[in-house]
Amino acid sequence: MSDINPPDAIDRQRRRFLGGAALVAAAAGFGTIGAAWAQSAKSGGATSFAALKQIDAGVLNVGYAEAGPADGPPVLLLHGWPYDIHTYVEVAPLLAAAGYRVIVPHLRGYGTTRFLSDASIRNGQPSAIAADIVALMDALKIQKAVVAGCDWGARTANIMAALWPARVKAMVSVSGYLIGSQEAGRMPLPPKAELQWWYQFYFATERGRLGYEKNRREFARLIWQLASPKWRFDDATFDRSADAFDNADHAAIVIHNYRWRLGLAEGEAKYDELEKRLAAAPVITVPTITLEGDANGAPHPEPSAYAGKFSGRYAHRNLSGGIGHNLPQEAPQAFAQAVSDVDKY
Repeated sequence: MSDINPPDAIDRQRRRFLGGAALVAAAAGFGTIGAAWAQSAKSGGATSFAALKQIDAGVLNVGYAEAGPADGPPVLLLHGWPYDIHTYVEVAPLLAAAGYRVIVPHLRGYGTTRFLSDASIRNGQPSAIAADIVALMDALKIQKAVVAGCDWGARTANIMAALWPARVKAMVSVSGYLIGSQEAGRMPLPPKAELQWWYQFYFATERGRLGYEKNRREFARLIWQLASPKWRFDDATFDRSADAFDNADHAAIVIHNYRWRLGLAEGEAKYDELEKRLAAAPVITVPTITLEGDANGAPHPEPSAYAGKFSGRYAHRNLSGGIGHNLPQEAPQAFAQAVSDVDKY
């Protein structure tokens, strides 16, 4: 373990408490989530999921964790990069205890999710990832669900809410509105802002592609440290997620995602119409709660910049206590409470 993030269980538990306390102050109706969190904190919190399930959905065979009653209201929890389903390892049991059917899928290129055909393009463009989750809902016979996410997962939730609002009952999105386009990605930013995206430019090179394939675990650990500078995760916590990066398609999906954003890689024609609609930065109409931590070291917009992109019932919550980019894993009670609250909007 590096000196930047030494094991520190006391500090981590303190930040969990602070994240939860911040939300208790912000939201009423603590109820079942609060009781479940009290029990979880007492027992030290969950560290793993039960055996994963697999299902064919669209172009993928998706690996996913499931918790809670099969007839409970469905919630989909979507992870980002470079993370995996363990982003929600403590959120899922809280929601399950509150009666939700919780689905936590590995995105394409992660964990046990695999392409059904070797001929499929290893496409990481955002609309393709969102279409994957809609296909998963179809395969699981889920017509409508609360969808919540951070990083790539938040962007995916945003896209689903914008393009398929009939499938999204409500949404929780870390760092707000993240829908973009290739045209927007081509526009230069001020130098200080460009510096934050250093890895995007690294991935644009052949050296970067080879470097990520060779050093994906070291790369992920560095991003974790930079994006959540006050999160004192230990080796075991990191290793549980890093195993998901051993997926044979992982590097190809990640590289394509960031190259596509800069207009350096083509997408698939079947997603062109979706991308055209997303390029217009559509307003999201479904009920939404956005969240932001006070120690997010990753590039992210200010809440005031995106509040107008939500036309349905909307609330924003700032979490204190050193909460970084991987907010659901750093402040699981706060995230679970947001899901429960937005479901009642």
